[in-house]
Amino acid sequence: MKPLADCRLYTFVDAGYLNKNDPVEIARQLIDGGADILQLRAKDWSKDRIQSTAESLLQITESAQVPLVVNDHPDIASATGAQYYHQGQEEFFGETGESRLEAEADHTSKLGLSTHSPTDAQRAMQTQAAYLAAGPIHPTPTKPGRPGVGLGYIRWAAAQIDRPWFAIGGITLENVDDVLAAGARRICIVSAILNAPDISRACQQFRERLASVPL
Repeated sequence: MKPLADCRLYTFVDAGYLNKNDPVEIARQLIDGGADILQLRAKDWSKDRIQSTAESLLQITESAQVPLVVNDHPDIASATGAQYYHQGQEEFFGETGESRLEAEADHTSKLGLSTHSPTDAQRAMQTQAAYLAAGPIHPTPTKPGRPGVGLGYIRWAAAQIDRPWFAIGGITLENVDDVLAAGARRICIVSAILNAPDISRACQQFRERLASVPL
């Protein structure tokens, strides 16, 4: 399996952007385009549907040595053998704001955490999270109602976060160079790839931009 430290282009099979396409076919196109890591994100699906889709995706992600992330559901990630699960600050820390270290230990899949500020990141760095996501840089339909954090947080993250992290939120081919200039070396892309007329080519274009800056 590709080591997380070598993963730079983080892509999604997002139920909100499938456009009636087969999620397995979308995953194939992402992998063909050079995606390093792939997340299944399906906020409105039943858990049974998420699990069956994760099982189908794993058949191709594992053969390609591409890690699979299950969003929101650590139990499904563990049950299917997905390499990672991802949670938001609120889902992971809850109302108490305290890390659930015992819960982390209960799952075989590794944790990824969203962060939206230095405070979030500092709290997340006290957990066993394998990676962090920093954003959303710009307002994005995938996070309705959440304002963009801007590039200032990306500059902070580049200097302070102590493990692999991915910039996320409204990143496009038109603004990705600014994100990289701010210090990001790994990026998450949702709509700019999934809404592209050629998903594989869109992945390749983002990989070309990433190749312009060293890790």
